[in-house]
Amino acid sequence: MKKIYKIKVQGWVKVLPFYLFTLLPLNAQSKQWTLRQCTEYAISHNLGIQQRDNQRRQQELQLSTAKNSRLPDLNAQAGESFSFGRGLTMDNTYTNRSTSSTSFSIGTSIPLFTGFQIPNTIKLNQLNLEAATQDLEKAKNDIRMQVAQAYVQILYDMEIADVAVRQVEIDSMQVARLKSFLENGKASGAEVSQQKATLAQSQLTATQAYNNLQLSLLALTQLLELSTPDGFSVVRPDVPSSLGIPTNPDQIYAEALVFKPEVKAEQIRLDATEKSIKIAQAGLYPTLSLNGGLQTNYYKTSGMQQDGFGTQLKNNFAQYIGLNLNIPIFNRFSTRNSIRSARIDRETQQLQLDNVKKTLYKEIQQVYYNAVAAQAKYESSEAARQSSEDAFTLAQAKYENGKANITEFNEAKNRFLKAESDLVQARYEFLYQTTLLDFYRGKELDF
Repeated sequence: MKKIYKIKVQGWVKVLPFYLFTLLPLNAQSKQWTLRQCTEYAISHNLGIQQRDNQRRQQELQLSTAKNSRLPDLNAQAGESFSFGRGLTMDNTYTNRSTSSTSFSIGTSIPLFTGFQIPNTIKLNQLNLEAATQDLEKAKNDIRMQVAQAYVQILYDMEIADVAVRQVEIDSMQVARLKSFLENGKASGAEVSQQKATLAQSQLTATQAYNNLQLSLLALTQLLELSTPDGFSVVRPDVPSSLGIPTNPDQIYAEALVFKPEVKAEQIRLDATEKSIKIAQAGLYPTLSLNGGLQTNYYKTSGMQQDGFGTQLKNNFAQYIGLNLNIPIFNRFSTRNSIRSARIDRETQQLQLDNVKKTLYKEIQQVYYNAVAAQAKYESSEAARQSSEDAFTLAQAKYENGKANITEFNEAKNRFLKAESDLVQARYEFLYQTTLLDFYRGKELDF
């Protein structure tokens, strides 16, 4: 006979076979995580979110580059050249001579008018930054939903394990009871053997339940980027006795359109396509820039006397300033096609926005009707659980008074435990779906 030990797991005392004790993933010293703590930790440690944040930072740099394009540039140059062979002299004759030239210059160019390309490019990059920020928030929301789903799975597996332990407890008590009856001649050996087989099956079910719990804990810790699930546990929330459901999915959808980051991101990108069109149209306008600079040179010709290096640099020092006007006349229809391509991109982005909205509406519809179904299942499961408990209590009393056999008792017990299991599943499914609906309405994903 296996020894039976009482153990405490997160406040609940149960009776388990000794070998199940080693399967428990929880301990009294482990930190209990709330759903909010899990989501915050996952967001700060998730690698995908960090990649999204890097993309947002890249957009910040592109915006800075676009703003700085208004500034004048400044370039310095130095050159050295040599020439050989016949050349024209100051006497207007040709002779074979070698000439070297050293030049220095520094210049700047300021864009005065670029066909509105610079301001539109700045606005485009501002919109791209806003879209990248919304993409980052969308990635965070995806992680929040994944963590919540894994969290609920743990809660469900914890309850199932709880039910399985209760089944082991009841079957263990019945084995002990039948053994005492066997000693007094009030039960047969066959009945004891049958109940031992039932207990063994209950122990197997409990083992499977705790294995499932361990796997669900592993899944959540992997989402949190934790190295191991050892010592990890979650807080079991109080499920409200009644949870409300919004009137219809259209109401939720109307609220979700206002703040959902995926919708915002695509709307911003649609606005950005207008700037892209204006940037392409800038190719139709002339451009005007202001140029200025300083320059000097040093010349040396073989066979001729010339001033020294410093003297020539001083005497050849010059300054210049000028305007450069560039008027586009014909560029092989490149600008025309760029404008057409930008307009096609706008149409494509409009379709993308419509698709995102349609997908969002389908998601809300699915969650809404899942919540409605979960509510109905929850209510019926409560009624079924109560009736099966009453039936089990009656069967247990009849069995203890010798008016029912062990088979009838086990059937009533199994129906009761199955009803409890169904109620647990319905309770957390209803909690999860209603919490998702609130999340689509802009509330914090927490329970």
